[in-house]
Amino acid sequence: MDDVDLYLQPTEFLDYNKRLVKNKALEITGGLKTDKKNAVALFYWVQNKIKYNMFTYYPKIKANLKASVTLRRMNGFCMSKAVLLATLARAVGIPARIHMVDIINHKISKKVVELMGTNIFHCHGYAELLISDKWLKLAPVFDRTTSEKAGFFPIIEFDGEHDALFEKYDEDGNLFVEYIKDWGIYQDLPIEKIDEIFTQNYPKWYNGNLDFFKEKFLLLK
Repeated sequence: MDDVDLYLQPTEFLDYNKRLVKNKALEITGGLKTDKKNAVALFYWVQNKIKYNMFTYYPKIKANLKASVTLRRMNGFCMSKAVLLATLARAVGIPARIHMVDIINHKISKKVVELMGTNIFHCHGYAELLISDKWLKLAPVFDRTTSEKAGFFPIIEFDGEHDALFEKYDEDGNLFVEYIKDWGIYQDLPIEKIDEIFTQNYPKWYNGNLDFFKEKFLLLK
């Protein structure tokens, strides 16, 4: 099995072997004839149909990050939406993988900074899809409603040919998102590494708010 084939396989988290996931991928791309068109359709579906909720990024409950669970809930965060996009892509024959980085979003609220104890989002995820022999980086993170409510502009757009990531500056020239650390690419979600990084960097939020996370998780069952 060569490297590209590895990025076409179902995994524990990229579980397109589940009928729900496979059928949704085929539904979204129905009638489209090229990988480029399929990728664009899948990107915008995940971006706007899966509502953003950062408070469910809780790796200690592994099911929380499976593509099938995100699809069932229609609710997720940066990494779970990236996993879902990569999974749907694999389901229609597009090689896909996960890229994990740390970012700073300069537009997040003071409330979120106080909750996390930092303005750094560790283990932010985006998908990479192989289109026309080129790996494209795609972050389907904020749905349009969330972007408009929080002022997260410019909204990420994807044309099927270029990367679709956050811009460093907003439309007024102010700092928006900075990519500050690269954790590399993965064939499946690196759950143990994420748990280790969260434990080290979010001692209050991640380790001290177990009841908070459990409540959020139960609400989404």
